[in-house]
Amino acid sequence: MNKESFRLISPGGTETELPVHSGTVGPDVVDIGSLYKSQGVFTYDPGFVATGSCVSDITYIDGEQGILMYRGYPVEQLAANSSFIEVSYLLLYGELPTADELQKFDHTIRTHTMLNEGMLNFFKGFRYDAHPMAMLSAVVGSMSAYYHDTLDSSDPVHRDIFSHRILAKLPTIAAAAFKLNSGQPFIYPRNDLTYSENLLQMLFAVPAEPYEIDPIAAEALDLLFILHADHEQNCSTSTVRMAGSSGANPYSAIAAGISALWGPAHGGANEAVLKMLEEIGDTSQIDKYVAKAKDKNDPFRLMGFGHRVYKNFDPRATIIRDMAHKVLEKLGRADTPMFDLALELEQFALQDDYFIEKKLYPNVDFYSGIIYRALGIPTSMFTVMFAIGRSVGWTAHWREMIADPNGRISRPRQLYTGSPARDYVAIEKR
Repeated sequence: MNKESFRLISPGGTETELPVHSGTVGPDVVDIGSLYKSQGVFTYDPGFVATGSCVSDITYIDGEQGILMYRGYPVEQLAANSSFIEVSYLLLYGELPTADELQKFDHTIRTHTMLNEGMLNFFKGFRYDAHPMAMLSAVVGSMSAYYHDTLDSSDPVHRDIFSHRILAKLPTIAAAAFKLNSGQPFIYPRNDLTYSENLLQMLFAVPAEPYEIDPIAAEALDLLFILHADHEQNCSTSTVRMAGSSGANPYSAIAAGISALWGPAHGGANEAVLKMLEEIGDTSQIDKYVAKAKDKNDPFRLMGFGHRVYKNFDPRATIIRDMAHKVLEKLGRADTPMFDLALELEQFALQDDYFIEKKLYPNVDFYSGIIYRALGIPTSMFTVMFAIGRSVGWTAHWREMIADPNGRISRPRQLYTGSPARDYVAIEKR
């Protein structure tokens, strides 16, 4: 991995050789581990936008070229040919499974979806209108109290049990939160259904009548979970790694990731898209609001366009766009005003010189919110759905981090701008 050295000379003339490491693909990184010892300085990188925080072989992103790969496989190929369960196996274990491996893995996930009844009672303590993300974070954090006998992170068997358990049970927890908000009875999972079918059944079935699962809805959810499964060292994934680096149990680390995802700048983007569409209100207002978005002095922003990492078209958006249209056509909701507005705004942005020049293409969040709304999933559940897909990425990164023999507890440094040393002043003299 070591390629060459990067020579750094301080203003005082002190010279330091910093190793340069090369990955499989992507930019080289300069190893600054010895910089403070040799030069007496820290690096300063707010938001860690130019800092490699770890070595990982899970996901690769090239924002300039619009490339996203899981374990070397382009996400476009996985979305076209794979299932979320197969992609989950790939992320957790590094290789695509054989037919026998996939069957066993799928069986394990299907047969571990039920919750301990004590966990179901936990939901009775929440207000009826509690936010689903608050419940998701709290219940996942509580799982260590129910499964404390398999929390030895140094044991590969325990790591597998945790990995399978969190993947299997998160949809059940999410559906229970949804049912509490809806005032409907909890629906138990079924082992005969696929991952996405089971989630739809737990969300929308009621005891009073049979529920028929729409195959297009299940296909759309499976695709969304694949596209959200991992995205390198984003905020929530980095949070999982940082929390896990302390040796905290993995359920606590995942709960921390869920809390980070809840932030509107991270997992709340698709919810913001729907709020934006509601504010615009009608297709006749598109010109007005696009003009507001172009005005630097106007606080209004078009949500769901552009991406912090992708400086080209978000590859996930290219895939999900076709599914959004497929869902709208199949479910017969394409004639509703909000969907008409979304589709016209999409076409406007794809043809407008300003958006093309700024490379403000619709991203995955623009389309995912539209799909969720078409499926009947309320806005408050959007980030929960995101968390279900991303849970396997979090788990893969936790596994990688915890098994790293060179792993250390995360401990960033800072640029201190507070008061210099001063003496305590008695209260009567202040």
